[in-house]
Amino acid sequence: MNEPELRSVATAQMTVTGDDLASALRFEPGDEFPPVFATSRLVALMEVAAARLLRPYLRPGEHSVGITVNIVHTAATPPGGTVVATATYLGRDGKLFEFEVLAADEGGEVGRGTHKRAIVASDRLLAGADRRMKG
Repeated sequence: MNEPELRSVATAQMTVTGDDLASALRFEPGDEFPPVFATSRLVALMEVAAARLLRPYLRPGEHSVGITVNIVHTAATPPGGTVVATATYLGRDGKLFEFEVLAADEGGEVGRGTHKRAIVASDRLLAGADRRMKG
């Protein structure tokens, strides 16, 4: 299988809206978080950037999926801020593809870390998920 060139880069960008805030994460009464960019959305943006690097190497019926994420969320971004995540391909770790991920807004860095992805057959992935729900 082909793979990205070492140190190749892809990005993903978004403007932070109300749905992207930690304060939007209310699963039950008492869940209270500040109205700043949620760490879960930061991770998602970083994953999208890494997935974009792998997209040209997928065969029909394949997807890349996140396996590990090791990040620090270093600064808060308010609503209306624009966050850009950059993924840099570091190479393979066995079957996994490893990336350095960085994110920044207008004020500078907001997060950094590493991320690993695998390429899987979509039908096999969905069948496994379905089996889990059926016991």
